[in-house]
Parts: sequence; structure tokens; C-alpha cells
Amino acid sequence: MEIQKSSTMIQSLQIGISIIELIYQKDTPMKFSTIQEETGITKSNLYKYLNTLTQLNMLYREKGTNLYYLGSKLIQYGTAAFGSRDIADAITPYMQELSSLTSCTVSFSLWTNNGPITTKICHSNEPLHIGTQLGGSLPPTSAAGKIFLSFLNPVLTKDWLGNGDAIDNAEWQMIQQSKISFATEPLIPSISSASVPLLDYQNQLLGAVTVVGFNDKMPKEATDPMSKQLLKFHLQASSMFGYRYKQGKKLNNTD
Repeated sequence: MEIQKSSTMIQSLQIGISIIELIYQKDTPMKFSTIQEETGITKSNLYKYLNTLTQLNMLYREKGTNLYYLGSKLIQYGTAAFGSRDIADAITPYMQELSSLTSCTVSFSLWTNNGPITTKICHSNEPLHIGTQLGGSLPPTSAAGKIFLSFLNPVLTKDWLGNGDAIDNAEWQMIQQSKISFATEPLIPSISSASVPLLDYQNQLLGAVTVVGFNDKMPKEATDPMSKQLLKFHLQASSMFGYRYKQGKKLNNTD
């Protein structure tokens, strides 16, 4: 474990947080010896760090096994941080940047009991604005609709689906793996869209972010340049809500 020294940072605090980060990344309770091996901290110093973090309820040491878990205080902090943020407001700067980069309309949609609706729209500087209306409902065949079908529990989407609206298994798997969906919009002829999920620390879907534009401008594959911009947005925006990746895989291995 490397700790970058800086005159503007407290090194002991960096080390303490890095221990928490290690247990979080491993996503499994850890023994003292394993933590010591991974961090390289001397046994005497590591004991002090672990004892301090345990006393502060940031870590929990299970009696009998002596395994270290993430503590209840971190759950309280995370819940408070998550609950204090309005999702649409938090991602608006990212949406505005994405709209500027793509010169397209960018929208954010949330799930409701009646299906997904658009709750935020960012228009580009282009004279012609294309996209759904604020508060507008989205069909299952839209790019955003496909995101909700792919990442929500089917029980929630069952009543929303119409006959023949379900995506096939091959497309479902592609969206699950690539984290992006594509569609020729059923609402407006010659308009297409691409959408990515906004995910939280539990890999739960918070909403869908969609780029809308004319067919000839919109991406059709995950390797297209605009798709890469969308996927970068997906990672940056989702990370605000605890979603973490390492070499393309989520750290808690729930993907």
C-alpha cells in the first residue's frame, strides 16, 4: 500500500482511511495478518489503527474469529450523505457537460409506479432541441426504457410492459454487460437515443441518463465515440452514489 506524502495532508489519517478502503475493496471480512500483509504497516502500528477505528465504530471486530468488518458508523455516514443529495441536482453538471460534448439533448428519468418519467432535461446550444418533455412518460422500447427493463426487478416492470415490448435475452445480456442501450425512438420519426444507468453503491438503479438526437448522429454500438462519452458519464455520475469499478468490474462483484 502506497501513501503519497503531502505537506497539506495528515498521513496518519490517510493510513487509517486506506485500511477502511482496503476492507471495502476486498468486500470480505479480513484478518489482522491479512491486513498487515496487504498494507505493510508494522504490527504494533496496525494494532493501534485497528483499535482506534474499532473504538470509533468505523470497523467491527467479530469475537471468536477476530475478523474485521466495516462498522456501523460508516453505514450512518453513507446513509446521511446519500439522503442529503437530490439525484437530479447532483448529476446536472455532468449532464450539462455531456450535452455540450455531444451537442444533443440529455435527459434524466426516474422510475415511478406508472413507469419511468423524465425529471430533468439539459439542452445543447444547438438551435433545434430534440427530446422528451419534462414529466413525459417513456415506453419500454425507448433506450431509457430498456435500461429500466435491464436493471430493475421484473416484478416492478411487469405491469408497465405491453405485448411484445420486452427486450430479448440477447439484448438484455448486452445491456447488462456493456451498461448502455440503444433505440430508434418510437415517439418521433428519425430520432434515436442511447442511455446508460445511474447506479448506487448496492448496484441498484437510481435512474437512466439518455442522449437524444437524429439517427445519423447517434451511436449504435458501445465502441462508438459518443457511447464512450456516455459510459464515462455513467462511471463518474454513479461514483457519487458509491458505485465503484476496478478494471471494468464492480468491487463488490455483484455485476
